[in-house]
Amino acid sequence: MARIIAGVSSSHVPAIGAAIDNHRTGEPYWQRVFEGFERSKEWMRNAKPDVCFVVYNDHASAFSVEMIPTFALGTAAEFPIADEGWGPRPVPVVKGHPRLASHIAQSVILDEFDLTLCNKMEVDHGLTVPLNLMFGSPKEWPCPIIPLAVNVVQFPPPTSNRCFNLGKALKKAIESYPEDLRVVVFGTGGMSHQISGQRAGLINSKFDHAFLDNLTKNPKKLTRLSHLELMREAGAEGVEMVMWLIMRGALDEKVDEVYRFYTVPASNTAVGHIILENRIKGAKKSAAKPAAKSKKPASKMKRAAALQKIHRVRS
Repeated sequence: MARIIAGVSSSHVPAIGAAIDNHRTGEPYWQRVFEGFERSKEWMRNAKPDVCFVVYNDHASAFSVEMIPTFALGTAAEFPIADEGWGPRPVPVVKGHPRLASHIAQSVILDEFDLTLCNKMEVDHGLTVPLNLMFGSPKEWPCPIIPLAVNVVQFPPPTSNRCFNLGKALKKAIESYPEDLRVVVFGTGGMSHQISGQRAGLINSKFDHAFLDNLTKNPKKLTRLSHLELMREAGAEGVEMVMWLIMRGALDEKVDEVYRFYTVPASNTAVGHIILENRIKGAKKSAAKPAAKSKKPASKMKRAAALQKIHRVRS
């Protein structure tokens, strides 16, 4: 059976992609950003996923104001790189996994989540920048990618709670797929930023760090965040972080946080990143070693025993 081994969240700032494409990653401004993902690339090389499921938002590349699906699942065999105004990024074409994608579509739709199924779709920096940050710049992406585009551009976007529950449905779908596959789920976008209006340039690091803390330990608290709260605290574009909740909903209730990185700014955005691993089910704890003989003086041992007795009486 397929299983989700981990979730990854990262910002997808377009300027990060431009820095990669124009060989500027070693410049002082960008160096601190890319150094923060070196451990992540090493982790990904060791994880060796068979499939990555990437939740991102389209930036008027595959869709326009004429057609705005809330959730659009890519079911094609491959996804060309979109021309975002300066030519397609020089990154590999994204190869899909149509069989798993179709299985996910059936399971999730029967769980009453309406998806738009895309048998033809171009993908933009929202998807390719996180792939670069986690895989580097290979000639081909090392595994198939299934994209899920989420509307966080045109009001109303899906709620935090809706996205978290979609993640749960996604978990059920993937874990019911009969082939033995290791899957990593990406949630992308954010963190706090606003690119226009009177609050242009807003970054709220306090909110971002609290979001990261709760993503690991208390994601249900984040499901109560309204659109208004997200926009007020994280900026108009900070609503992108609902996509991180799809990733988190797809994981187990208890996870291990293996890496976190945060820096400001990159372009006009707070760059956040986290890797959460599902705990291996059925793993046996190592046998406890026999307790060493106490070297406490007899008086201290008697006192400790008395305190334990008092504690038992009080409880």
